[in-house]
Order: sequence, then C-alpha cells, then structure tokens
Amino acid sequence: MPRAGLSPDAVVDVALDLVDEGGAGALTLAAVAGRAGVATPSLYKHVRNLTELRALVSIRIMDEISDRAGEAVLGRSGDDALRALMKAYRSYVVDHPGRYSAMMQEADPGVVESGRRRIEAGQRLVDIMLAALRAYGLEGGEAIHAARSLRSAAHGFAVLEAAGGFGLPEKLDESYELLIHMVISGLRTPR
Repeated sequence: MPRAGLSPDAVVDVALDLVDEGGAGALTLAAVAGRAGVATPSLYKHVRNLTELRALVSIRIMDEISDRAGEAVLGRSGDDALRALMKAYRSYVVDHPGRYSAMMQEADPGVVESGRRRIEAGQRLVDIMLAALRAYGLEGGEAIHAARSLRSAAHGFAVLEAAGGFGLPEKLDESYELLIHMVISGLRTPR
C-alpha cells in the first residue's frame, strides 16, 4: 500500500525541490526517497523508474513555463506579446535554474504514456509561441523556424544569466531589451 500522502504528484514535488537545490544531477530515486522519508522501493508504487520520474518532472516544468508564458501574453498581440513572452521565459529560467536544467533531459521512448504527455506539454509551449508570432504573418515552416529562433534567443540569454555568465557591469535588463528588439526587428525584416 502506498504511503499516505505520497502520490506521483507528491513524488514530483519532492523531485522538484531536489533539482531546485542541486540541478538535474541531484535527481536520483534514492535522494527522492530519502527526502520523502520512504525506502527507495516504495517509490515504485508511484513511478516506474528514474526515467519516468525525469519525464514527469519535465512535463511539470514545461507546464509551469507554459502557464507563465500564457499569462504573460494573454490579451496582448504583436510586439507586446513577443516582448512579454520573452520576459516570462527569461524570468522562469532565472527564478528556477535547477528546474530548467532538469527539463532538458532526454525522454525514454519506451515510456509511452509519459512520453505522450511530454510531447503534449511541449506542444502547448510551442502553441503559445506560435500564437505570439502570428502577428508577423508567419505560417507553416516559417513560423516553426521563428519559434525555434525565439526559444534559442531567450534560452541562451537566460541560461547564461542564471549561470553567472555575464560579468561585465552593463545592466542585464538593458541587454535583454536589446535582444528582444533584435528578435522583433528580425521578424519584421523580410528574408
């Protein structure tokens, strides 16, 4: 019988606490079990293995980013939506660098259900990006290329910032505003 209060969601909560403290490398079944106050085999009542737990953690993180991005762009369009989306993405990464690093782990294609859910969670974030890009008249493959570029720009800056990679005295907010301006200008310039 599963321990009272322990569920797959509770196991993910514990796992997120661990990655908040120590990054993706801190996520082990033994560490989760120790934090939850159970023996490691007890976790198998809630998750099949570490791979499934990583997938569930990734899904939760993608959902959190999508929630933050969705709230940021709600009621906005064009440049305002794109600016809000990029700021929301950056703030999530900077606020939760350990979580964000745990999202980037590869999924196990053999874990069908969590793999499907992970694809759905990722698609939700992509859909928010595509909606923010709609005002630029991009469709099909062009919209996907733009969404990839947008994510790469926000990801790269935020990961560098969270890791302390910007040591010069210029203000990071000003640098990020320039990056947003460059992305918007690039979207407005025909290829």
